[in-house]
Amino acid sequence: MRVYTELEWYGEPWAGLADIGGKPHYFEIDHSHQGDGYQVWPVGEAVAKLEREQWAIYARWYERREAGEVGQESHPGHGGVDARYDELGLLLAPHRSAPDSARRLRCELRFVADVDVRYRVEGPDYWLRWRPRPR
Repeated sequence: MRVYTELEWYGEPWAGLADIGGKPHYFEIDHSHQGDGYQVWPVGEAVAKLEREQWAIYARWYERREAGEVGQESHPGHGGVDARYDELGLLLAPHRSAPDSARRLRCELRFVADVDVRYRVEGPDYWLRWRPRPR
């Protein structure tokens, strides 16, 4: 399924926003089970729109950095660099923690074959295929 945003990456996606069952969900690696899957929980369209807006700010910065126009010091995640990025971070923070009702799933990472840019405004260059985690 489509991945809209990547919030953490350590050799694989650890957290972000992706479609699951045709609806946007947060996902977060499930550290309580030795990395054996993810916690996922649905998010409303208004929150998903804010996540995509913050991601677009990051992706545009990434494009400029890759083109050599700006340096790492201008990364919007450093705080105080992009006021809207900072504002979105504050608005989104309460939604990014897994609730007790979060489901646990496994996923398979698939890179989009015809894409050569990792971070695009429309989302990262990979998709996640979700499946139930065995009990």
